[in-house]
Amino acid sequence: MRHPVPDEHTRTALTGEAGVIVNYRTGETVVLTGGALARWLVSLESSAAPAPVPVRTSELSWGTHESPARLEPPAPPPWPFRLAAMTLLVTTLVVRQFGRRRTRFGRLVRLAETGKNLPPASSEYATLVVRSVRWAARALPARIACLEESTAAALLLAAGGRGRAWRHGIATDPIRLHAWICDMHGRPIEEPVQTGHYTPINEPEFMWKRNR
Repeated sequence: MRHPVPDEHTRTALTGEAGVIVNYRTGETVVLTGGALARWLVSLESSAAPAPVPVRTSELSWGTHESPARLEPPAPPPWPFRLAAMTLLVTTLVVRQFGRRRTRFGRLVRLAETGKNLPPASSEYATLVVRSVRWAARALPARIACLEESTAAALLLAAGGRGRAWRHGIATDPIRLHAWICDMHGRPIEEPVQTGHYTPINEPEFMWKRNR
């Protein structure tokens, strides 16, 4: 993996003694420590990259956190939402597959942030949207992970005039990434309690440089 260069596409998350660098164009993720991290933080000051985001320390699980082995299927959403969710999920998968593999992550991020300037959704509306996308995901014979699912949900929210809901964050123990949808209060929608361990690194308040 090439050495990262700070620019408008890079996000920096600080987790105690380490820094996690995520390139929002390519999806490349690098962990820096010690002198390499110190040099990176200095280089941020003269770059177009957003300021670093401090990450909350997750409780040590030692592999003992339990998660449901089987998720119960949600109740079928109304037909208009089913059709819209299926259409936008297929759109998300097409955008993922067609184009340069290196910029696949960036293409999905741009889709997910389509509604970033729209008013946020209520918890009830966001829940309906997420459940609709998950209903559609069960009907498609394709790999659909949290990035694809949350991107399609963000598109469906934007189609209804709502946005600012897509979150992409990082947690520790071990370092891991996740994408999800939140409501107008920033609460994760239709997510397990463990999603609260993640610190968003793409929230609007983090997308500016610190004052120098």
